[in-house]
Amino acid sequence: MLRLSLLTLGALALIALLVLALSPSRDRSAGIIRGSARSAARVEAASAARASANAALTPRGDSIELGAKQILFGDLHVHSTFSIDAFVFALPIFAGEGAHPPADACDFARHCAALDFFSINDHAEGLTPERWKETTESIRQCNALAGNPDDPDLVAFNGWEWTQTGQTPETHYGHRNVIFPGLADDELPARPITALPEGITQRARGMGLVRVAEKLGPVGLDDYADFLWLIGRIAVLPDCPLGVPTRMLPSDCRESADTPAMLFDKLDQWGFDHLVIPHGLAWGIHAPPGATLEALLRDGNHDPESERLFELMSGHGNGERFYEAADLAALDAGAGVCSPPTADYLPCCWRAGELVRERCGELEPEQCEARVLEAQQLALAAGKSPHLVLPDTRPEDWLDCDQCRGCFKPAMNLRPRETAQYGLTLAGSGDRPEPDRRLRWGFIASTDNHTARPGTGYKQYARTLMTDARGATGPFGEQLVRRIVSGSQNDPAHAQPSQRKPRSFGGLLDVERVASFMYPGGVVGAHAAGRDRHSIWDALMRREVYGTSGPRLLLWFDLQNGPEGIAPMGSEVVLVENPRFQVRAVGSFVQRPGCPDESHRQLSADRLERLCRGECYHPGDARHPIETIEIIRVRPNVAGSDDAAALIEDPWLSFSCEPDPTGCMVDFEDPDFSESGIGAFYYARAVQAATPAINGASLRTQFAPDGSALSTQPCHGSYRTPIEDDCLADVGERAWSSPIYIDPPPVSAGNGVPGQTSRPIRNAAPSAPVGSPRMLEPGLDRGVPSGPRAASILR
Repeated sequence: MLRLSLLTLGALALIALLVLALSPSRDRSAGIIRGSARSAARVEAASAARASANAALTPRGDSIELGAKQILFGDLHVHSTFSIDAFVFALPIFAGEGAHPPADACDFARHCAALDFFSINDHAEGLTPERWKETTESIRQCNALAGNPDDPDLVAFNGWEWTQTGQTPETHYGHRNVIFPGLADDELPARPITALPEGITQRARGMGLVRVAEKLGPVGLDDYADFLWLIGRIAVLPDCPLGVPTRMLPSDCRESADTPAMLFDKLDQWGFDHLVIPHGLAWGIHAPPGATLEALLRDGNHDPESERLFELMSGHGNGERFYEAADLAALDAGAGVCSPPTADYLPCCWRAGELVRERCGELEPEQCEARVLEAQQLALAAGKSPHLVLPDTRPEDWLDCDQCRGCFKPAMNLRPRETAQYGLTLAGSGDRPEPDRRLRWGFIASTDNHTARPGTGYKQYARTLMTDARGATGPFGEQLVRRIVSGSQNDPAHAQPSQRKPRSFGGLLDVERVASFMYPGGVVGAHAAGRDRHSIWDALMRREVYGTSGPRLLLWFDLQNGPEGIAPMGSEVVLVENPRFQVRAVGSFVQRPGCPDESHRQLSADRLERLCRGECYHPGDARHPIETIEIIRVRPNVAGSDDAAALIEDPWLSFSCEPDPTGCMVDFEDPDFSESGIGAFYYARAVQAATPAINGASLRTQFAPDGSALSTQPCHGSYRTPIEDDCLADVGERAWSSPIYIDPPPVSAGNGVPGQTSRPIRNAAPSAPVGSPRMLEPGLDRGVPSGPRAASILR
């Protein structure tokens, strides 16, 4: 480590000697959109294929409104290198490709991914007034090229990401994407709103970053010079004055909101239509241990009017499943106790102790045990970064500690009480007096891509380009980054307290552990009445949306006996009798290699290669079969129980499907609902036949017969995993519907209170499932369901 320090100082001294004069660096532009709209024939062919799949799976007599809506696919979480973290990972030290500005997102969405809509969501703290203006202009240009506004080939929305990270569960609220339907000056705020604490950028003031940057460009370090120039520009941007209405603030200041409640208030002051979409809440790289969605149920930190959707999966992993083993360990950790490993879970605090035990050598057992206990407590105190208590370790040393075993494309260090399923337990009962405290979200997926590539999940290729996996290009760079990230080991025999400061640059560079949990990401499926901006926005607000893990599965989930007829996914319904449902799912198209001819006509060979490496969304005629349809039922936590696992039945029902490329249909009902006296929330998960996927096996852990982890083979973002290795493993790609929220009628005074009935038993499905998968049967006429005894549909 001493040698590394001397080498680092020597390198910095050399750079200092080279900074002798020359020209200034500059800000990056939003880029130039190169392609125009896709042809009407190509757009119509995609719509026709989806309509045909719908019709093929809808036998005569079924009450499906064919042609009333179409499924459109989009990505509502896209970053360009206008985001600071994206800029960092575009630098040469991380084998970055250089700038990928907002204009690239438009060309990629249109001609690589063939999406129907997307939004740009750069981190607000990097959007200086100049960059916010340029982003808006680029998104306007993207829409201007889309053809007829009533039937465009692509709809682009504008917005930003509000990126909040608390150090304790009580102060952590997580990340939000803020998106607007309009693009005119009188439909957008004058500035984005950050989550930066007041005065935090003053750390960079006085460092002479701009002056240093002016010297680096002429010696071949242009990318680094431009980065330092940007940080310097952000540092001198003044914080907006406090206590001033947002519309009266100066145009050239940084506006911030410490909490979601403050963010909602500022957005309400602007008065524009908007969506605020929570995402990545279950990521352990940001959320502290013990973080919980219950933090949103106080002090106005949830707004049901704007928080209509929840992103349960992105390129940073899947946050759907409540993982009980991790939750139990987190409860122990909150009490200062390091849980021992189980067959399902290895706590990192325990692994820290075992790593120290391996270093005891000839030490007396009592002394060794004291060091082990010390390491466990220090790892607990390190919160999100237990690995920092032993800076000289590598990711492999920690095995699969704190990871969700058996989960589909999991988020790293998943936080169970920040997951979609846990959120449903907080969705509230129909008789609950505070409807603004219910977390009743529609489910979506997106990419969270940081290279302006919306919708990358159409093919599983080019891991280090189509995912956010990053790492140093060689041993020296790796050692340098590790030193910045972890510091040095003071005493190899002892664990030591983590020295990382909140919002430190070292935290931004801590990318090696998470590389095995980076995926191409998901997409949103929206059931929209048309292709235009208003129709897409209306579908999002109705919550008639679903998410997929990347491939474009088709999914319908409907309540058949709603009081006003069929109620689609995302609905809230008050119902007396037992609900009856139908799920229909069709697999995604098998992809052809390369790109369609039109993509080659629209973009040059060089641009296609730079944006999508010559691989586009290019569907063939065959579809992957649907293998399973699973139904998850969740009860609301009306009794205030701490046993969330007892409320979540995953799966409650599971149906195997025949390998028919036309898809699978399931009809079922809940025989327990009317007698339970409380609400129930349902969503469908359609699983496709297994195919190879990037990081499908995450850490590629090897287990002993007793279930303990023996070793891991991480998929490194650095040179340690060959760049041509996509780390493929077979998984069943999937789609998740938005839930249907069903409440019983309000109970009058004196007749009991919902929630005082007996509680459901976890995973207790009906002894004989009421329903079965049904394949296409031409000519079948089942008739229209008779009218139910029900109250009303609530939107």
